Amino acid sequence: MRFTLVDRIVALQPGATITTVKALSLAEEYLADHFPRFPVMPGVLMLEAMTQTGAWLIRVTDDFAHSIVTLKQANNCKFKNFVAPGQVLSVTASILRHEERETQLDVRGTLADSVAVSGRIVLERRNLADDRPDLARTDDFIKRNLKETLALLWSPTVTDSAARNGASSAAPFAH
Repeated sequence: MRFTLVDRIVALQPGATITTVKALSLAEEYLADHFPRFPVMPGVLMLEAMTQTGAWLIRVTDDFAHSIVTLKQANNCKFKNFVAPGQVLSVTASILRHEERETQLDVRGTLADSVAVSGRIVLERRNLADDRPDLARTDDFIKRNLKETLALLWSPTVTDSAARNGASSAAPFAH
């Protein structure tokens, strides 16, 4: 089973920040086992939502240069509120340091005006072909699928914060 914990990208400024949302539904399979009488989003999935949010920011910032973006480190993660079915977790990630292979991000998940989770994460990026050149076509396939997924998650408009700051609101990739 694959957990997609980003339902929509609501704001995106490449190289700087991203905000996504995850609407928690009672239909999420894991809720049947994670406290059946008090269903809440597990903390590890809150961390995964922050990781996926940061990964989208990195992919767009680097124009999909890497097929793989993984969590390398999670620091100072604080879990402050439960996320229950019917609530919407809004996740914001901001780049603190962007280097050749690693990116450090400040991440925060909120419910309305209250913080549910926060921390700093380090994401590492690479291509499969870095270790196995015969997998270059697989990298291309993954990147193409990620671009298609981004088109479903994010529809940039002139009201995006990037546009308000004078940056282009055009999609940062070509098909």
